[in-house]
Amino acid sequence: MRISTSSLYDSGVARITDLQSSLARIQQQLATGQRVLTPADDPAAAAQALDVKQSLALNHQLASNRASGRAVLNQVEGALSSASDIVENAKALVVRAGNASLDDQQRGFIAIELRGALDDLLALANAKDGAGNYLFAGYQTGTQPYVRTATGALYNGDDGERMIQVQPAQQLAVSATGRAVFEGGGQDMFRTLSDVISVLETPVGSPAASAALTAGLANANGKLDKALDNVLTVRASVGSRLKQLDALDSAGGALAEQYRETLGVLQDVDYAEAISELSKQQLTLEAAQQSFLRLTSLSLFNYLS
Repeated sequence: MRISTSSLYDSGVARITDLQSSLARIQQQLATGQRVLTPADDPAAAAQALDVKQSLALNHQLASNRASGRAVLNQVEGALSSASDIVENAKALVVRAGNASLDDQQRGFIAIELRGALDDLLALANAKDGAGNYLFAGYQTGTQPYVRTATGALYNGDDGERMIQVQPAQQLAVSATGRAVFEGGGQDMFRTLSDVISVLETPVGSPAASAALTAGLANANGKLDKALDNVLTVRASVGSRLKQLDALDSAGGALAEQYRETLGVLQDVDYAEAISELSKQQLTLEAAQQSFLRLTSLSLFNYLS
């Protein structure tokens, strides 16, 4: 059977075209570092890689959530630390006010200091996070949680705890409500300070007034003890959650590394193998071109290639 010149040309050109495509693919793999350039290159690996990429993206989002949560919890912890300092200082002032040698004017000076403590405490209760949300308002992050009143402060927040997703099946609270912090432990800090200020501003001119002063200071001291214990309890809870985030970050970092290694196995090119294959394809292409030239002895090949 005779083979036509046209068939020889078509067969030779098709062979050279296939070899050029293979060579170009290897060159692209080496340039990008990727073995799987399209899903058709390795459908199974491409599907697995897609799943791993989605898992890696989720892991990254959870890490971002934890970072945001840590920032808020650190601000809460800082506010609680300041609150405990204020309460401790207020306790010291109340104890000093019980000194029998003090007169009405001197107790009035202590009352002024306690008013400053009350103002500082109210400012902490109305603190905001980096995004402008109130730290201690519960879910009502856009509403100022505390408003000053004649007898203390009125809470306008709620009892909701803001949660963030820190693991695929785990959420973590990143807030503390004002009611839990400033009104927990069977006392109200603002009311306690307001009451003791009133006691200290009341002149002591009789045994009954003196007895009222002693009782008022003892009551304030007991409530401030409870307030301090409560703040420390909330701080311990916040500290525990911060440690949880640290542990989750460590686990998340290890998981991300595993995902990246898996993607490398599925997608990354083996440079030694690819370079070897590149050399092989180049030699094969050159041989095919030479063979085609000898077979056809036509200069038209240069035009086609």
